[in-house]
Amino acid sequence: MTTDMPNTSRRRFMTAAGVSTAAAFFTPQRSMAVELESASSSGASPATRGLSLESSDTAVVFIDPQNDVLSERGLSWPLVRKSLHENNTIENMERIFKASKSLGFEVFISPHYFFPVDKGWKFNGPLETDEATSGLFARKGRLSLDGFQGSGADWLDRFKPYIEDGKTIVASPHRVWGPQTNDLVLQLRKRNIQKIILGGMLANMCVESHLREFLEQGFEVAVVKDATAGPRHPVWGNGYAAAMINYAFLAHAVLTTDETIKAMNQG
Repeated sequence: MTTDMPNTSRRRFMTAAGVSTAAAFFTPQRSMAVELESASSSGASPATRGLSLESSDTAVVFIDPQNDVLSERGLSWPLVRKSLHENNTIENMERIFKASKSLGFEVFISPHYFFPVDKGWKFNGPLETDEATSGLFARKGRLSLDGFQGSGADWLDRFKPYIEDGKTIVASPHRVWGPQTNDLVLQLRKRNIQKIILGGMLANMCVESHLREFLEQGFEVAVVKDATAGPRHPVWGNGYAAAMINYAFLAHAVLTTDETIKAMNQG
């Protein structure tokens, strides 16, 4: 009797622990199913997870809509070409630009520039090193637009009518990946923006870094998964696939362009 009790107690403990673990594992899935079912029954698009996109408090934010990551002449073209084509990224970004302008949603741009002074940086990560070596997003100076027109740092031509309409807010450049180094969050706060429709380039670098910081800053974020693209690097891997996994874990919604525009119209 005495020797059996520890084993019996241990079995009871392990059974209870197993039930608790199973409950903890399945509860989030059940919770999400209930959430999506509730959103569907209330008339909201299940894809938005109940997130309402209204022009009064929601803005579109595009990261790096620039030649070096979107143009066939861009330095990153060999790495991003397949992802851009598969997602129809450029066309989808333009559709969101058009919808934003027609529906009264404010549009913010967070650009990426490198200046000659940045060559004095003493250390860089692998992609930073590649950017510095190749001259990606390079400009001749902070106060100079010499050579900017048509350069890799310039906007993609088909986006210029939307970005240069006098209404789009272009933030100061982010210096590595996220908005911690520019004034984008301040510009959003000053306009009472609480929710963000996020897209642009590159999916797993600057877009994901902006997403993470926006969440830390208390914004609700819907990522448009086919209005972005990622590199396919022979050593580092598929950046777009990595981003999609993390978006699913982090964002309040991960939408297609069709779903995004539908939600904007409903809002």
